Amino acid sequence: MTWETFPVTPDRFEDFADVVNKNRRQNHCWCLSHRLKAAEIEELGGTGADSREKAMRRLCEREHPPGVVTYLDDEPVGWCNIGPRSEITRLAESRLMPPIDDVPVWSIICVIVRSGFRRRGVTGRLIDGAVEYARSNGAPAVEAHPVDPPGRMDLTMAFVGTKTMFEKAGFEVVGSTDAVASKMPRLVMRRDLT
Repeated sequence: MTWETFPVTPDRFEDFADVVNKNRRQNHCWCLSHRLKAAEIEELGGTGADSREKAMRRLCEREHPPGVVTYLDDEPVGWCNIGPRSEITRLAESRLMPPIDDVPVWSIICVIVRSGFRRRGVTGRLIDGAVEYARSNGAPAVEAHPVDPPGRMDLTMAFVGTKTMFEKAGFEVVGSTDAVASKMPRLVMRRDLT
């Protein structure tokens, strides 16, 4: 088995779409709702049925594409929405999830494993690849805001991940937030890269 992880540049957009929106539903999240405000999405993608897809395509053209895709034997199997916290408007301006210090962290805001590839070790490879992407761009640390569920998580929206999932990837709990996901408080977990 060969694992590789790459930033979602325009030439990898279709691979990203195969992971998050295989059927190309226009009203699908496109992994924008937790990253940008509605006005920003409209500014990037205009209006109309395909505005969200257009907005995500435009984000992929930026210096820091909005995340990474992990491949298993050249097939796209996972997506991680990651970037400098300062470029993730909804997080940067959140009153429920303020920064815990002045470190210019990169933040993971969503992790998705493609249907048919779950329980095969994709998540660990995906997070490791996302951390390496951040490191290669000079990030001093990567943060995530998972939950610590007593049972199964509600996966109907962005999957913020679990405490255990991030602990396995070398993250440590450094705080908590006032935000909730699936009726559970979200933690602040960090992996220092310095």
